[in-house]
Amino acid sequence: MTQRFYVTTPIYYVNGSPHIGHAYTSVVADALTRYHRLRGQRARFLTGTDEHGQKIEREAVKAGMAPQAFVDDVSQRFRGLWPKLGVQPDDFIRTTEARHVAGVQKWWRKVRDAGDLYKGSYKGLYCVACEGYKTEKELLPGNLCPIHERPVEERAEETWLFRLSKYQDRLLKLYEEHPEFVLPETRRNEIVSFVQGGLEDLSVSRSNFTWGIPVPDDPGHVIYVWFDALFNYLTAVDETPERAFWPPQIQLVAKDIVRFHTVYWPAFLMSAGFERAQLPTTIWTHGYLLSGGRKTSKTPGLTAVKTSGTTDPVRIADVLGADVLRFYLLREVSFGQDGEFSIPGIIGRARAELGETVGNLLHRALPFVGKYFDGRVPEVKDESLTETERTLRARVATLVTEAGAAWDTLTMHRALELTIEVARTANRYFDETAPWKLAKSDDRTRLGVVIAHVLEIVRVVAVMLSPVTPTKSEELLHQLGLGALTPTEDTDLWPTQWGGLLVNTVVRPGPPVFPKYDPPTEAAMLLSLDVRDAEPATEKSPPKNKGPMSTDEKPATESPAAVPTTAAVAPAAPAAPAAVTAEEASAIIAYDDFAKVDLRVGKVLTAEKIPRKDKLLKLSVDLGEASGPRTIIAGIALAFPVVEELVGQQVVVVANLAPRDFGKGLVSHGMLLAASSPESLSLATFAKPYAAGTRVK
Repeated sequence: MTQRFYVTTPIYYVNGSPHIGHAYTSVVADALTRYHRLRGQRARFLTGTDEHGQKIEREAVKAGMAPQAFVDDVSQRFRGLWPKLGVQPDDFIRTTEARHVAGVQKWWRKVRDAGDLYKGSYKGLYCVACEGYKTEKELLPGNLCPIHERPVEERAEETWLFRLSKYQDRLLKLYEEHPEFVLPETRRNEIVSFVQGGLEDLSVSRSNFTWGIPVPDDPGHVIYVWFDALFNYLTAVDETPERAFWPPQIQLVAKDIVRFHTVYWPAFLMSAGFERAQLPTTIWTHGYLLSGGRKTSKTPGLTAVKTSGTTDPVRIADVLGADVLRFYLLREVSFGQDGEFSIPGIIGRARAELGETVGNLLHRALPFVGKYFDGRVPEVKDESLTETERTLRARVATLVTEAGAAWDTLTMHRALELTIEVARTANRYFDETAPWKLAKSDDRTRLGVVIAHVLEIVRVVAVMLSPVTPTKSEELLHQLGLGALTPTEDTDLWPTQWGGLLVNTVVRPGPPVFPKYDPPTEAAMLLSLDVRDAEPATEKSPPKNKGPMSTDEKPATESPAAVPTTAAVAPAAPAAPAAVTAEEASAIIAYDDFAKVDLRVGKVLTAEKIPRKDKLLKLSVDLGEASGPRTIIAGIALAFPVVEELVGQQVVVVANLAPRDFGKGLVSHGMLLAASSPESLSLATFAKPYAAGTRVK
């Protein structure tokens, strides 16, 4: 039986124009859908708009429009955004649609008939922006909502109440027996703590405004917007052939609405008669995209406004390309955590990883095919393979498998890191085998082996990137002489098998698929997106993986093998010179000078990214000192995109280095040691564990 995959985004509240935060969630859902289809599964992706509530009613009045006309206009902006980002939902639901209204009233009656709704009154502090009541302990000074930072309103009204308190024990049992229901773990811990603190019955109707779904048999009330909105995931498939997709495997939400989805939503479903197997599998909470440490979607008002070029996904996609934006969103941010968002960051990622690594790999190899193999993929016989090719294939197979596992656990940034490493591996192979030298020989066999392997790896990378960069992946495959990917149920297209690019396939060379931005082009892009506080790169990247080149000459990419050097990780220090003079290399110090450096074994306890500091990480390192762990600021973020991998590692710390102030309260009390080359960085560590604080001699 074909495996099914159902993913949902939250339906977006139509109080303003779509921004980059909306794009982020939807791109994640779209990429997951494409990945699961690639693996042969039958996948469904739902998104839509949330259009009821007092907030919408007030916004419509401000705009001088009727509520329905107002939501029609804003909902269309969301619907129109997705094609521009390559996002292809299978369904787009609106809470003002007849199918949804009827479905919500149906499920209201189910909950009422279960005895879980009763008439009463409620008094509390209400945030219109949240469409929900707040407790005093939740509020910021000045009675401000902690999420929207706006004053709450004291309100008392007649209401229908849901017996949420009845489900406290069942919810706690759900979290305990099925920890995968709330991910990541940090969010689950928050929710467990909240529920353990005691649940009060929930007000689920409103009687002081009319813009909402009428309560069945009580026309003076409208259904609370969160009871209304949450059921969209069910009403979209209920009483249709698509009901077979229920329940969703993944429901994506931002952390400001996690409580609604992980407490109210399962309680409503339990009340309506749903057992555990019929509840959503996982509510996956992602973090915020931050700009300068602040949520990108924060605006001073609620009325629909035009976003700036730095947060408008349409403008960014128009200037930089939808696939480039999609890649950055999934590559840059560790899913579940907050991540810094910047236009220069997008350009930097695109240049280094897509342009200079993936696109350039294809552009380096294709000239050899045209000149020496009549434009066809050369044949490779088993007896022509060397240990180099066997090692290469094994390495690629491992990376492909690990990337698939990363997709399955929603660590998309890791999956893309592994994908780019496949391309880097091929570039290193290209440099080591030096096809420009092989071309000078009359024996084309070895040259054919090398070029065929590089082209096959480009195919592998194109397929691995396709959930994220569907258009560019198709262009890569086209230049390889292949057609577009056509996912089919029960057919796994993930490139776990070598040899998808057949011998004699006619290649179709074209312009570079991923551009490598020059400084003038980058400057123009930055200005067109309202970025005026950043400058384009003025220096070229290290001379690795450049091209294209003549097939007869030594390429610009060829460089001597990198010699690893041991260096302290000092993030603010200027880059070391490319070559070391003989005088510098022969400098000698006395033992007493060396003895002044106090090197200690440290254990990393925590690691976190620093907003607006792309290269820096803030580490808490245990040196076995009575005063507690030290804070160390290290410029190793690019080498450790998954910062959690650092936790628990043993490191070598310069313990007697004077503190260094990086500004804004960031003071480093030590320095880590590492070995580095132009291509990688590794922390100095040990083969077996030592106690924190052990002296390194």
